[in-house]
Amino acid sequence: MFLTQDLVAGAGFAIIGLILGFAARQIMSASKVGSFEKKAKESFEEAKIKTQDIILEAKEKADYLLQEVKNEEKARKQQMDKLEERLLKKEDQVEKQNQELAHQQVKVNQDVEKLRLAKQQIDVLKEKAEEKIEEIAGLSREEAKKKVIEEAKEEGKQEIIRSIQQIEREKKEEVEKKSLEIITSVIQRYARSHVSELTTSVFVLPDEDLKGKIIGREGRNIRAIERETGVELIVDETPDSVIISSFDPLRREIAKLALEKLLKDGRIQPAKIEEKVEEAKQEINKRIIELGEQATLEVGVYDLPKEIIQILGRLHFRTSYGQNVLTHSIEMAHISRMMAAELGLNVEVAKKAALLHDIGKAIDHEVEGTHVEIGRKILKKYNIDERVIQAMESHHDEYPYSVPESFVVAAADALSAARPGARRDTVENYIKRLQDLEKIASNFPGVKSSYAVSAGRELRIFVIPEKVDDFGALQMARDIAKQIESELKYPGEIKVNVIREMRAVEYAK
Repeated sequence: MFLTQDLVAGAGFAIIGLILGFAARQIMSASKVGSFEKKAKESFEEAKIKTQDIILEAKEKADYLLQEVKNEEKARKQQMDKLEERLLKKEDQVEKQNQELAHQQVKVNQDVEKLRLAKQQIDVLKEKAEEKIEEIAGLSREEAKKKVIEEAKEEGKQEIIRSIQQIEREKKEEVEKKSLEIITSVIQRYARSHVSELTTSVFVLPDEDLKGKIIGREGRNIRAIERETGVELIVDETPDSVIISSFDPLRREIAKLALEKLLKDGRIQPAKIEEKVEEAKQEINKRIIELGEQATLEVGVYDLPKEIIQILGRLHFRTSYGQNVLTHSIEMAHISRMMAAELGLNVEVAKKAALLHDIGKAIDHEVEGTHVEIGRKILKKYNIDERVIQAMESHHDEYPYSVPESFVVAAADALSAARPGARRDTVENYIKRLQDLEKIASNFPGVKSSYAVSAGRELRIFVIPEKVDDFGALQMARDIAKQIESELKYPGEIKVNVIREMRAVEYAK
């Protein structure tokens, strides 16, 4: 505080010195000019007054600064007092806690001692009880322990076996359900028309008189055609048509095309027949390539060699149980694609393997071996992906199922072959089975209509709500299912779905 006052006083004297110096210079100037003496005195007085004002202002500022310092010191002292008070309280609390802990420690030590004594008593009683049990049971402790463990193991083993069987049963049911869902979905998504091919083709004539030209003098023309094409021409009473008969669709197609060319040319004779048959064969070869390209484009396979595409096109003129093999392969490719996508497998491998699975059938009449073995050799020759070969080689169980896609191809082959209408020997039985299903349901009282859907896997029955209540619908579903089981033969299972719909209608007038 005294240091601050000294600084203020020193500053005042310095200011006074400066003012006096300034005034002295003014007086010296005034000595030279007498007329300014009076002004100098007035300036000196004015400077003296200003000096006094400055000194007073400096004192006031010093007092203000001093007061601030005192206030800050007072605040710090208050904070220190509060901190000291809190520390004292904390110290008291810690002291109390220490006393409580010490008391609890004593109590815990007493409890531990009691427990030790109790344990000793329990051990003595346990030994006596074990001796008594051994005496009653006639077994030592180790023998009894071993027996209990063996019994527990046996019981646990049986429980584990039951659990495993239950899990397997549930997983099997789940897998079968999922498989049925995937197969049904794929069949419904891929709706392709099927036409079973026969061993004959009908060639329509523009004029009935042309039959004579086709037969020729003493039948020479018809014999030439049959000789060149390997088919049998049947010229009967059917108006404006000739029947071409052969087990080989390719031969029938060549004969049909040759007849078209002969009729267009107008000259039908053995030499011309030979020429037109050769032209027909060349056109068929071009068409075979086009058919192979169309098949690959339809299923989305774009990286096959030209030779494979040509062999694939030949399958259009090959049948299996009346089913066109190329149509069958295309359908399999679509089915395999959808099934592989549902199962998270390689779609490209499954699709390509399905398309090429029967490629050996195109030349199996020319080469020794099964069509699967011939197909494998063809695909290996043209460096087709090994995974594709592994996926296609198992569709007749001749080779092991080495990749997951092989199961998809085999399933697609079975679906396409057994699909209603695909092959001649199944369509009759298929239609009759659907008719029998609907007939069984329609014979029940209260049935309004019934429909066999999902390729005969589901029977939907609509009942009259006034005649059949909810419990009656449940009973009807069970009765119809039992009657189907007893009267019909069918693969897999059939879902009987009885639907009762109640509608209330009223008109506001």
